[in-house]
Amino acid sequence: MDSLPEGTPHRRRPRYKGKNPRDFDYKYKEHRPELYPETVDKVIASGKTPAGTHRPILLNEVLHVLRLQPKDVVVDATLGYGGHSCAILPFILPGGRLIGIDSDPVELPKTEFRLRQLGFSPEVFIPCHSNFAALPKILAANELHGADVIIADLGLSSMQLDNPARGFSFKSEGSLDLRMNPSKGVPAWQYLANLDQETIIELLIENADEPHARIIAPILVEDRDRNGLRTTTLLAQSVRRALLTLPKALRELEGDAPIRRVFQAIRIEVNEEFQALQAFLRILPTCLNKAGRVAILTFHSGEDRRVKKSFQQQMRAGIYSATNDEVTRPSLEEIRSNPRATSAKLRWAIKS
Repeated sequence: MDSLPEGTPHRRRPRYKGKNPRDFDYKYKEHRPELYPETVDKVIASGKTPAGTHRPILLNEVLHVLRLQPKDVVVDATLGYGGHSCAILPFILPGGRLIGIDSDPVELPKTEFRLRQLGFSPEVFIPCHSNFAALPKILAANELHGADVIIADLGLSSMQLDNPARGFSFKSEGSLDLRMNPSKGVPAWQYLANLDQETIIELLIENADEPHARIIAPILVEDRDRNGLRTTTLLAQSVRRALLTLPKALRELEGDAPIRRVFQAIRIEVNEEFQALQAFLRILPTCLNKAGRVAILTFHSGEDRRVKKSFQQQMRAGIYSATNDEVTRPSLEEIRSNPRATSAKLRWAIKS
């Protein structure tokens, strides 16, 4: 085995707790890619996303659509881990600026630190803790009349999904919270506390096109009244119990998809995501400069319907000069290397 160069300090290898730890906090190596790049490389090669990181989806396709130029003013309306922004920033220099908006107060400081470490100064990269529906106020606060480019990735970030404390995933046990901003509103379990069966059915259908809504809703009410559905695993178990009435072949075909849809439907309501998206789509044209470009990544039919309808209506009104009728989807190779890209759709428009 090769020896370390003389003078290199010895570094003890952090150990997992147990042989196969499930606790997010014990997966040290994936959280420290600067120390263990080989671990991250192995995870990516296996077709997974390293815990605590995020891989930008449809990146090359987004860059192609945005036609970035030096001096462009760009708004990343859903900054997240900053994957798209990191790729965009070099194209708009010198002279360009990027405003990164995110409603998540937990992840935003981490992303700002990351981009500062990469050399992007406050004159170039401006972080903003806000909902993207407040875009006009954000532009005005930065003495800007409009942006040349706006991008919005409507999906959850991998950091949110992978951290059980946030309650976005049923793969690890955590409090059923589901809030993008943990200091705003009420956690999901509390939101569900007083909903009647019919309201839950409507929520599951409207927010997730859930085909088994009428089977799932009564069991959710029954289990909520019994155990409060306060954790991610309790909610997942309740959905699985409801689906036991389905034929075995159908249950196997569906797999965990109904659980993901239930989590999605509740998350959308807790965060008022559709209301924020509708507001964003309404004000979007007023925030774009002439010939400005916008690209939006959606991840389920409720989002995509709203974006498609808005772009088409504004195209007919002459507000946009071009948009894509056929959505752009990830290649099979991208889906293989990053399964979280599977449901992504890219829609874009150019202002007249």
